[in-house]
Formats: sequence, C-alpha cells, structure tokens
Amino acid sequence: MPKTKPAKEMTAEDAGVPNETAAYMESLKDTEVIEQVRCVIKDAHVFKLPTRQTAGGWRGADWTEEVWQGTVKVVERGDLTVVLLVDRANGSIFAVCPIKDGAVDRCVDSSRYFVLRIENANGRHMFIGMAFNERNDAFDFNTSLEDSRREREAAQNPEPVIPQGPAKDYSIKEGEKIRVNIKNIGGLGGGETEKRKSKGGGSVKSKSGGFMLKASSKDTPRRMSG
Repeated sequence: MPKTKPAKEMTAEDAGVPNETAAYMESLKDTEVIEQVRCVIKDAHVFKLPTRQTAGGWRGADWTEEVWQGTVKVVERGDLTVVLLVDRANGSIFAVCPIKDGAVDRCVDSSRYFVLRIENANGRHMFIGMAFNERNDAFDFNTSLEDSRREREAAQNPEPVIPQGPAKDYSIKEGEKIRVNIKNIGGLGGGETEKRKSKGGGSVKSKSGGFMLKASSKDTPRRMSG
C-alpha cells in the first residue's frame, strides 16, 4: 500500500482562531505601539501539571515537578494584555499567556498558586502551574489583571455623557445697579416699632431718647439706701 503523507499541522490562523501570542510578538517590531508594564515579579516558579485528581479545581500541593524559575510581567501592548514569563539572565521570553476567558485560574488550596494557559506563535496551547513565594506577590499579580480588565471594559462601554445647557451668567453687567430695600432694622426707621414695643411692655422709652427694659414683677426689689 502506498504510504500516505501526514496531514499538515493546522495553525491557529488556519483554523480561524485569534492568535494573541503571534500578534504580541509581531507588535514588538512596531516601535510606535505603546507598552504599559503593570506588574513585575522577579521570583516565580513554573511547574508541570500532573493529572488533576478531582473536578473541584487545581491543588498546588500536588505539584512536584518544577521546570522553570524567573520573572513574571503583566504587560499591555496595544489592545493586548499578556502575562510574560521572562528569563532573568538574558531577558528572553520563556512563555506567553494571552489574557482572555479561562487564561488564568487560581488553585483551591493556596492563594499563591495559579494555572496559566500559555500559547506559542502557532496558536498551540498548554496549561502550566505557577507559584509565588510571597502572598504579596500573588496579590499584586491578581490586582494587575483585575485593574486591566476593568479599565478595558470601561473603555469599551463608556458611560453616556448627559448634555448640559449653556452656563448661566450671573455677573453684573456694566451700568446695572442692585437696589435693596431694608426696613425696621434694630427697631430704627419707623414709629410703629416704638409703639409696638411700648404697648407690649417689653421696653419703655427713657428721657434720654433710648430704650430700657421694663421692670418685671419677678425682679428683686431695690433695697432702700440709708
């Protein structure tokens, strides 16, 4: 029987699957693309994942085969957000994890352990385990991903801007005047006030023209001198 040639391996582009890793590597050639580094953690460990024992999630305690150690970066470049595993000695990229649904998963037994879905330039992917020495590093890593997600969602769904009318001008124009009518301030400026006060018994007019309080029956009688 004639031997059949093996079928050509299909890449992600051939299958119509977006290849973010290839897009990121290609964007490195464009010096005009803005890159933002959200997080750099210098000490991370990568493990080969064993067969998952339960359907309840990954357990970092089951990982025993460490395959790499280096720096982790969370990077935004253009419209892409990726997790880069970078060699500490020469800066070469060990693996790329494009951020999308299901790309990063947390272990159920430790906040320092994660599962990453890494991809190569051909779109082939695999899952690896990643762990940090410190909880603070894990917190920074997780926060960077969450901040990136929120900002991109806000950019894609901006809040509607409510139109406002023209601003009103309350300033006094040249030649304009303001008139204020003030009546009966402090009991001055009208005889009616004096009449009301004298009738009410609250105060009486003195000979000097001022006012003094009317004596009350409850006041202590003035002692006679002598």
